[in-house]
Amino acid sequence: MVRLQPPGGSQRPVSTGYAVREETLLSKAFSDAMHPTRIIPFYFKAAGAADADDVTITTLVTSNRFRVFKQLVERYRGPISVTIHIPLPLHSTFSSLKPDHPSRIALNNLHALYASSPLFAEHVDVHLALSPFTSALSGGNAASPEGEGGRQFNVWRNAARLFARTEFVMMLDVDFAVCTDWRGAVRDALRAAASPPIRYAARTPRSKPSDIISADTMRKLRDGTAALVVPAFEYVKQEEGVDQRTFPADKQARSFSALLRLTQATPPVIASFHASWAPGHNSTDYEKYYTIPPGSHAVYKVEQYQSAYEPYVITSKRVSWCDERFAGYGGNKAACLFELYLSGVSFYVLSDHFLIHQSHKYEEEARREEVRTVVGSVIPFGQS
Repeated sequence: MVRLQPPGGSQRPVSTGYAVREETLLSKAFSDAMHPTRIIPFYFKAAGAADADDVTITTLVTSNRFRVFKQLVERYRGPISVTIHIPLPLHSTFSSLKPDHPSRIALNNLHALYASSPLFAEHVDVHLALSPFTSALSGGNAASPEGEGGRQFNVWRNAARLFARTEFVMMLDVDFAVCTDWRGAVRDALRAAASPPIRYAARTPRSKPSDIISADTMRKLRDGTAALVVPAFEYVKQEEGVDQRTFPADKQARSFSALLRLTQATPPVIASFHASWAPGHNSTDYEKYYTIPPGSHAVYKVEQYQSAYEPYVITSKRVSWCDERFAGYGGNKAACLFELYLSGVSFYVLSDHFLIHQSHKYEEEARREEVRTVVGSVIPFGQS
């Protein structure tokens, strides 16, 4: 039964006297998706209780990325809301398919994945996206055994965020390693911003709010007018970026394996993510990031935004949604973030934190197609 909130801000629910089927509501919610696409929320639901001020990683996965997804779950050990695409032929059900059908195998593999570690049942909510689309909608429209579902990434991103059970989300690609505790930093800053000032500070020493993240920035984050950027990096030699266990875990330059030492090596071992495609991440201003002393807990504003910028950000769950009409190769995440910027969201970089891309085999034709698609749409915009 649909319940509405009455005028005046009262929380008392009002019964409308009619019911709307979940399938109908979801059909409307994802009406811009390619059809037929069916979203099944909470196919698996985590048993752990959700803290409203926690940060849920929202991500999307196809069946060929289950192994790297498990690594993300094991490293983060916090709430994750994931949309998993499994191709399902038209007018079919899983039970009607032969046991060796790729879709049946993918679903069985998902069940095995979820049972492979107690961390899944504790932290991970799984939502299914079912569609008959198996290609990446590339020029040839050739079917792919990996079930890319037309690359409806913005549909899948929206589903993962819609069903996240916390007020804050981190939109992250599954093949990035969580290297620093930005989750803890954000939670501490939210608590500090919500705490009343201490009247007798001389007798009860306390860190300044700016020692974590300023209360003003956290109010903007809660209001949906700020996005926190976690800078992204990758190994220069892809073969060195395969094992997450070897990745740096802090920015401190005095440690041999720390991020700054690896970026300042000759030649560099680690560089900014997709450095060859400057519009994608250069608005983060990596040179400024490098000059800020480790441990300063500084946050700086993105001053030069342009439309192809696609950082990994922490936001309120209630910011504007990704445009689901963007499908196929290239630009879907950049379009999503650009819409946030146009809606009035300012971007702030966390100078003590970072992510590192885990190298994996990538179809070079896919990469070239993405670049061809995006490069013609780059328009510079200045931060107002």
